[in-house]
Amino acid sequence: MKSNKFWLAVLGAALILSTAAMLLLRQAPSDKARIYQDGALIASLDLSTIEEPYSFTVESGSGFNVISAENGRICISDANCRDRLCVRQGWISGGSLTIVCLPHRLVINLEVSATPEVDAVAG
Repeated sequence: MKSNKFWLAVLGAALILSTAAMLLLRQAPSDKARIYQDGALIASLDLSTIEEPYSFTVESGSGFNVISAENGRICISDANCRDRLCVRQGWISGGSLTIVCLPHRLVINLEVSATPEVDAVAG
C-alpha cells in the first residue's frame, strides 16, 4: 500500500513539474521569413516585429522582384518575370509556406517557430 502512494506522489510531482516547465518556457510565436536568391540567404525578416508595412526590391541578372512585408505576412507584390506566378500567389502567413520565382531564382521561406496548436482532428 505504501509503494502505491509513493509512486502516485512521484507521478503527481512529475506532472506538476512538467506543466510548470511548459508554462515557463513557452515562447511567443515568431514568423521568420528567409529570402534566398541563387540558393544564398540574402535577407531574414522577423515578421512579428514589423510595425509599418514596407517594400523592397531584389534585383537579379534577369529582372526584379518587389517584396512587401507587413506584420505577420509577406508577399511578392510585383515582378517582371513572364508568368508572374510568384505575384499571383499573394500573401503568405502563419505556416511553413514558400513563394518561388523560378525565372529570378528567388525563394521566400516562411517558418513559424511556435508549436502548432492541437486541433479537434489530431486529438
